[in-house]
Amino acid sequence: MRMIKKLNIFLLSAVFAASIPCYASAAEDTAFEILQDKNDGVIAGEYYLPTNPDTITWGRLPNRNSKPVLTVKSGSTITVDTLSHEGLLEDQGKDPVKYFKSKGVSEDRILKEGIEITAADKTHDFDGDGPHIVTGPVYVEGAEPGDVLKVEVLSLTPRVPYGVISNRHFKGVLVNEFPENEGRLEGASPENYEKYNNVSIFAPIRKQGEGYVAYLNENGKEITFPIDPFLGIMGTAADSDEVPSSIPPTKLGGNLDINELGVGSTLYLPVEVAGALFFTGDPHFVQGDGEVALTALEGSLRGDLRLTVLKKGSSQIPGDVNNFDMAFGETEDYWIPVGLNEDLDEAMKQSVRESIDFLSEQLGIDRKVVYAYLSGATDYEVSQAVDKTKGIHALVSKKDFRNFVNINLKGNGKTIPAYIRDDGIYAKADEIFGLLKADCSYTDSGTVLNVKYNNSVYTFKMGSNKYMKNGETKTLTKSPYYENGKLYVPTEAVLELMDIPLNWSTDNVTITGNIGY
Repeated sequence: MRMIKKLNIFLLSAVFAASIPCYASAAEDTAFEILQDKNDGVIAGEYYLPTNPDTITWGRLPNRNSKPVLTVKSGSTITVDTLSHEGLLEDQGKDPVKYFKSKGVSEDRILKEGIEITAADKTHDFDGDGPHIVTGPVYVEGAEPGDVLKVEVLSLTPRVPYGVISNRHFKGVLVNEFPENEGRLEGASPENYEKYNNVSIFAPIRKQGEGYVAYLNENGKEITFPIDPFLGIMGTAADSDEVPSSIPPTKLGGNLDINELGVGSTLYLPVEVAGALFFTGDPHFVQGDGEVALTALEGSLRGDLRLTVLKKGSSQIPGDVNNFDMAFGETEDYWIPVGLNEDLDEAMKQSVRESIDFLSEQLGIDRKVVYAYLSGATDYEVSQAVDKTKGIHALVSKKDFRNFVNINLKGNGKTIPAYIRDDGIYAKADEIFGLLKADCSYTDSGTVLNVKYNNSVYTFKMGSNKYMKNGETKTLTKSPYYENGKLYVPTEAVLELMDIPLNWSTDNVTITGNIGY
C-alpha cells in the first residue's frame, strides 16, 4: 500500500467535459487554497523551483546541452510547483482561461503560469511534441557520469481543486475505437479546436469530510474514487544532442508513469551528464495501472523532493553498484524493478531480468531461487501502455525477505531499529518518539501513550487503529501492539498522523526509513 503523508486525502470522481460539449460545470470550492506561487501555502524545501516560460520545455526533455534553471547541493530539498498540460493544449484551444472558465472555474482560480506559457507562444508542435510541461533541469552539485541520483518524494499537494482526463485520436489502448466519433476534421487548430474531436473529461473537487471529492453525475448518481498523487515524469538528462520527446520513458526515467512513486517513495536514476540535470512534470492526481484512455487524472501538484548524489560504487545503489543503468523505485513495502520496451512482452521480460539481477546481487540469493520466488509471489504491473515505450514494473515485497535484511529508522542524527510484523514496519514507541524529540507519557498500565509534538497531542492505544489527534479520532490501517513490556507503533501510521515525511532506501542489506526533511 502506498503511503500518503503531508497530503489531504481526497476522494475524486470524473465529470464529463470535452472539446465537444459533454461536461458538467464545476461547483466552486472556495475553501480550497490555490497554490499560485511561493507566496501561497507552505514552501518546505531549501530551494524553490517555479514553473514558468523560463523554467520549462514543452513536450521535449533536457539533454547534455541544456542550461540548468537551478543549482542545488546534493542532499538538499526542493519545492517544485509543477503544472499539468491539460487545459493548455491545442485541442483545448491553447487558452486555459477560456477552457477552465467554460467548466465553471473562476479566473482567479486558474494557475497564472499556464496563462503565461500559452500567451508566451512557447514553441510546441501538437502532433510532433509530447504534451507535457517539463520543469527544469536542475543541476545537482557533485553528480558525474556513472553516478546515481536518488530522488525522495517527501510531499505532494494539489494546487487546484480540479483535474482532467483525456482521450485523443490515434492514442490510448483502444486506437481507432475511441474517441467514438468521426475523428479529426479538416481545419483543426487552436482557433477551431472542436474539430480535433478529442475528448477531455473534467473532474472538479468539492469538500467532503476531511478531504475532497470530485464527481461524475450519471443519471443522478455519483461515481467517486480516491486520489493518490504522483509525478509522472522524473528523470535525468541523456548524454546526447538529441532533444527527445517527453512521451516515451527511458532508462533515465522521464515519463515512467509508475503510480507507486508517490509520497514516501524513492526513485534511483542513472546519471549520464555532469550535474545529472534532473527534471520533473506530468503531475497526476491518480492513475489506474495501464492509463488506458491516454492520460491519468492530470492535475497540478506542489512537490517537495530531496535530491542526493550516490557516487558510483556506493552500497546505497540498488543492484549492480558499478553499472547501474535502469531507473529503479522503492517504497516502504516494495522494491520496484522496471522494464521498458515498445513491445509489452519485452518490457515484461526486462522487468523480470531486473528483478532477478537485483535480488541476487543485493541479497546474495541464488538466481534460480529468485526466479521461483518471483513466479510464486511477485506482481508485475503495467505502468502504462500508451506512451510508445510500454512500461512493466515489479512489486517485490520487502517483508518476504525479513530474514535477509535489517531495518532501521533514521532522524535527527540518530538511528534506531525497526521490525517487520505482519504487513507493516514497527518501532518501539519510546525509541521512535525519542528520535522525534517528542514528550511522552503512559496511562492505563502502559497500554495508552500520550505524545506531545509540534503543539499537537496524540494518543496511541494498544490494539486499536483509532488514533487521537488534538481530541479528534483518526482511523488508520494499522494498530500498535504490546510485547515484552514494550509498546510498538506502526511507523507509517504514526508519521502519516503526525505529518512527518518518511522515505525508504536500501543500503546493502539494510533498509532505512529516513524521517523528516
